[in-house]
Amino acid sequence: MKPEIHPRYEEISVTCSCGSVFKTRSTMEDQELLIDVCSECHPFYTGKQKIVDTAGRVDKFRKKYGM
Repeated sequence: MKPEIHPRYEEISVTCSCGSVFKTRSTMEDQELLIDVCSECHPFYTGKQKIVDTAGRVDKFRKKYGM
């Protein structure tokens, strides 16, 4: 590799919106990364699926447009 042309690969702290914090390595210049979903709270990894109430939205749409 040529010297001084590659970004620095340093350890950073990743913070999820669920409160989970872990360390990883990245070429980011910031030392902290904020994310919305991680393996601690994502339904694929936890096995707990959150069901969104789309029926209420559909009924509201039908009432609004007279269908």
